[in-house]
Amino acid sequence: MEGVRKTFPGVVALDGVDFDLRTGEVHVLLGENGAGKSTLIKMLSGAYRPDGGRIFVDDTEARIHSAQDAERFGIATIYQEFNLVPDLSVAENIFLGRQPRRYGFIDRKKMQADAVELLARVGVDIDPRAQVRELGIARLQMVEIAKALSLDARILIMDEPTAVLTTGEVDKLFRIVRKLRTDGVGIVFITHHLEEIAALGDRVTVLRDGRSVQQVPADTPEDELVRLMVGRSIEQQYPRERGSSKKAAVPLLKVSGLTRNGTFHDVGFEVRAGEVVGLAGLVGAGRTEVARAVFGADPYDNGTVEVLGRTLPRHNVNAAMDAGIGLVPEDRKGQGLVLDATVQENLGLVTLRGATRAGFVDRAGQRRAADKISGQLKVRMAGLDQQVRTLSGGNQQKVVIGKWLLADSKVLILDEPTRGIDVGAKVEIYQLINELTASGHAVLMISSDLPEVLGMSDRILVMAKGRIAGELPAQEATQDAVMALAVKDVEGSRGH
Repeated sequence: MEGVRKTFPGVVALDGVDFDLRTGEVHVLLGENGAGKSTLIKMLSGAYRPDGGRIFVDDTEARIHSAQDAERFGIATIYQEFNLVPDLSVAENIFLGRQPRRYGFIDRKKMQADAVELLARVGVDIDPRAQVRELGIARLQMVEIAKALSLDARILIMDEPTAVLTTGEVDKLFRIVRKLRTDGVGIVFITHHLEEIAALGDRVTVLRDGRSVQQVPADTPEDELVRLMVGRSIEQQYPRERGSSKKAAVPLLKVSGLTRNGTFHDVGFEVRAGEVVGLAGLVGAGRTEVARAVFGADPYDNGTVEVLGRTLPRHNVNAAMDAGIGLVPEDRKGQGLVLDATVQENLGLVTLRGATRAGFVDRAGQRRAADKISGQLKVRMAGLDQQVRTLSGGNQQKVVIGKWLLADSKVLILDEPTRGIDVGAKVEIYQLINELTASGHAVLMISSDLPEVLGMSDRILVMAKGRIAGELPAQEATQDAVMALAVKDVEGSRGH
């Protein structure tokens, strides 16, 4: 790519970016949210057309105006949000639109046999007839890679592929990526986990504010990579400001005996004013399911949820919100935002009822509040009227958090709050957590990023197989101690 430029109304997404990829290498694309990474890969995949500059494949200028054009040039992209059809089988997803045919009909036997062969190449044993909706995140990732291999891709773009994987699953993915590199595939790898860069990458191109700042070797020290990304040094990655012991503080949230048959069982804990309680565990341990039940989004069979001593009715989101519980969900696009609405409209979603009098909304008041909170959170946008779907992932996450800050939630449940967010934006969110707890709010934080849990929690609850396997105070918690509880065979446990 030479001098590539792309603009949107009020925003210069890419401004004369140069980028190159060699055969058989992993080239890491690094930058803050909004730096232009997604725009760049969408031009390579045919979703966007550049406004200026040129793209070459094998020294020949390439006009990539559609996904079919990208496929013809041997380019395959695996996005953060998987591009799979839940109600189709694994084999049907791998060969969607390209199913093998015999006598004019789809040759299902060959399609399934070819799918088995491709899945074997990525080291997984998945029934090709299984519906995609039945698969966990890690297996969905492998299906996406198998789909890319079915296209005979010579250029593979991977956007945050490790964001939802456990440590073991990441190791497996890395083995596959290294094998693809050995086979001559050029891989563009986007990650916010800096420790992955030296482990897997060959070169790094750093983007900042739509420009390519510098190209450096993959073994460049992490603090230097951070400086290149954000334009400043970040002294402390997890700046948790812990006060004195919280034991005497008021329990804002109390959960007792919470049970949903087959999912979680006898879950109980408290979150006190001024503290961050981390909820750790492996994917499938039941953390998100418990959070959604506490918030009233999903039903449960037994148990109670109390806020300041008042028991909440089951499966009632409005009651939870009125009591002061807010939920920043794991799936920000599917559950946290109205993508076709504006930034202002999304920020005002929770407070809309309170801003309505006699059927009329105080639009001026809503706009003032949205303007204030978006400034406080440093949301990078063209303006409050910008569609939220056009923001970068990190800025979308700030909008999701912002709507609950406007509602002044007493208890904020953060489910994977920094997934897919760059190191600079992470620190801003951590500082925000400090401000919340300093003012007497309580935070329940679910995260698969163990260093984050250890760095930002006052206490850590560990779930295993749908139960609380143990609790660790911050001063005693280590990665090994958390993982030992996370894989614990909890006696009498149920769930998955």
